Amino acid sequence: MLGKLFEINEVDLEEVKFPEISTADFEVYVLRIDKLHNEISGNKWFKLKYNLLEAEKLNHKTLLTFGGAYSNHIYAVASAGKEFGFDTIGIIRGEEYFPLNPTLQFAVDCGMKLFYLNRAEYKNRNDKAFQEKLKIKFDNPYMIPEGGTNQLALMGTEEIVNHIKTNFDYICTACGTGGTIAGIISSLKGEKKILGFPALKGGEFLENDIRELVTERSSQSYNNWKLITEYHFGGYAKIDISLINFINEFESINNFKLDYIYTSKMFYGIKELLKREYFSKGIKIVLLHTGGIQGNKGMISKVNNLLKNNYQL
Repeated sequence: MLGKLFEINEVDLEEVKFPEISTADFEVYVLRIDKLHNEISGNKWFKLKYNLLEAEKLNHKTLLTFGGAYSNHIYAVASAGKEFGFDTIGIIRGEEYFPLNPTLQFAVDCGMKLFYLNRAEYKNRNDKAFQEKLKIKFDNPYMIPEGGTNQLALMGTEEIVNHIKTNFDYICTACGTGGTIAGIISSLKGEKKILGFPALKGGEFLENDIRELVTERSSQSYNNWKLITEYHFGGYAKIDISLINFINEFESINNFKLDYIYTSKMFYGIKELLKREYFSKGIKIVLLHTGGIQGNKGMISKVNNLLKNNYQL
């Protein structure tokens, strides 16, 4: 049974330091859920837990899911399939290119079969009729949505707060499809304060998605959460020299790494909020490290180009 494989003993809670910011008036910690598994990292562990248990219960042999070419979710599902004995199929947004990038190469090495859709076709991924065609084509696989967000994912992400073995005032997380923050909102039931940091430009649209997820899960809504939408650095997977410099400085004084796409933007945002005295003195803040370090490999050329151009200036 898969259940025992998902048992967790303890999750590390580590103190966080910020460059040029005194935290004497605050307590800031990071919950290291990124350390739960090398590949099924961070929030993906919780999002996939009950989906995989459901797939096992229904006797599905194959998992099918969707994602972009650098998707942490594709990476995690491929690893989970290999580790827990499922065949896996990845429906990838965009054209096929060789050589494969590190994310997709890892997926293939885990046994995942990749199929590509152009961006217009990919928009149909949540359409019921389109999904039925995929079920027929691939012999009735267990389907997991892009990013892994569904009600079973919320059952998993609700459990994250159980691993915070201290009292706290704020919990903060990066946001992609909203499944992690929705589970946290549902779990806390109006207690504490929750901040989400969308990695996408125009992340305000996530508010409705998150409210719908929470309402479906808990049959009520809560107002103890907020999205901080100004730290996207131009959009999904967009970065600039200020973010790179922040990451380098941050990693030099802390004992863990950040990914360029999600967690770094959230940590940067927290630094800026601390500078602006957004938080009251004496509070305790817990930040989620949702993983995603694998995506850094695909950002190397972009980072090097920014560093080179900045040096030339």
